Amino acid sequence: MSDAFRGVEIIRVSDAARTPGVDRAATEEPLEIRLHDRPFAVVMRTPGADRELAAGFLLSERVLRTPDDLGTIAHCTDPGADHPENIINVTLAGTAALDLDRVFAARRNVVTNASCGMCGRLTIESLRIEGPPIGGDWTISSSKIVAIPERLREAQVVFDQTGGLHAAGLFTREGELDGFAEDVGRHNAVDKVVGRYVMRDGLPLSDRLLFVSGRTSFEIVQKAFLAGIPILAAVSAPSSLAIELAEECGVTLIGFLRGQSFNIYSCPGRVVT
Repeated sequence: MSDAFRGVEIIRVSDAARTPGVDRAATEEPLEIRLHDRPFAVVMRTPGADRELAAGFLLSERVLRTPDDLGTIAHCTDPGADHPENIINVTLAGTAALDLDRVFAARRNVVTNASCGMCGRLTIESLRIEGPPIGGDWTISSSKIVAIPERLREAQVVFDQTGGLHAAGLFTREGELDGFAEDVGRHNAVDKVVGRYVMRDGLPLSDRLLFVSGRTSFEIVQKAFLAGIPILAAVSAPSSLAIELAEECGVTLIGFLRGQSFNIYSCPGRVVT
């Protein structure tokens, strides 16, 4: 947690008075993700859970189709590398390892910033979802849903220090927090949570609800779908494309989850009152 924020000197201004002080800022640093020692992507992130972030990112990029495609994943051990703590090398297993040329051909070498989940794709067609809609016949009560934001907020230790991090949490059908991550990017927070289960061979997450701070975009819905998550909720609004994708994928999409109210934008049958 100490790597997630840093002390910074500031000048506080109040009622025209200026006083020196110290604040805490959320850490943002680049993480280079390599495939078989070849640079693949650079993700701006908050340090911590880097292996999980890489695994979740590669799942959402469809480099990994299943957890079986993941071979090894580790920080750089090259003593000559600058900042090896900011480099992750991933090796693929089985047939995935034979498809590296296709993987690299489908991307351009860019930096993915903290607010962007699809910056490296070459074509609109590459964003299309593959696979049948999510099934899942379980339901969750609205009373359990409205309790979720406060449970996530209680876990946001670094946010308490900085006020500058997004969060993502996985919840059981009973509304209990089961997995959690913070990051300067909400996409990264989701990748960290999902990546933890990729590394545990725990997909699909068909009995979990994903809750994210901020708004819901196309990319967040896609990440939920690829992880097999049937219910996605957020504290803010979804985009029009996120709603369309959720309907197509069979994902229950919830927005404006605040206080005792929320909106359901797709597949409302999983929520009971």
